[in-house]
Amino acid sequence: MLVKAELEKLELPYSYLELGEVHLKEPITEINRQQLAAVLHLSGLELMEDKTAMLIEKIKNIIVEMVHYDDELPEVKYSVFISNKMGKDYHYLSDLFSKTKGMTIEHFIIVHKIEKAKELIMYDELNLSEIAFKLNYSSVAHLSHQFKKITGLTPSFFKSLQKKKRSNLEDL
Repeated sequence: MLVKAELEKLELPYSYLELGEVHLKEPITEINRQQLAAVLHLSGLELMEDKTAMLIEKIKNIIVEMVHYDDELPEVKYSVFISNKMGKDYHYLSDLFSKTKGMTIEHFIIVHKIEKAKELIMYDELNLSEIAFKLNYSSVAHLSHQFKKITGLTPSFFKSLQKKKRSNLEDL
């Protein structure tokens, strides 16, 4: 909504506006680009024009949406899901992501799944078996192994902590 309002204030016509992506109907002047970048920066947003950065950001958004906001994780392989969402070959996306972020897409997904597991543990509404099932782990042991590998703690020990710490999604 913020981006839409700012585009309208600057009288910049667009044909497409979705979370993280805008398609302008005509080229933007340097002055308008600077104004838009400044307004977005004040709101904690960034104007990205680099196609690689935009692809990486889109992959990250798909993963965050998939893990944290969808009720269920997809039943297809994550590689197929991401490839279908992006309309691009997964190997290309995976290679680009690894070179740019310094970690694989798979590791990025695991980090987010563990963050979601931490959230579910903190809510204390589901047991570890239910959390493992909800996050598409084959077993509690598999979840526990990845949890310890990422956090250094077992899920049970994390649950017993008085002050549980979660990371901001933007920092993952």
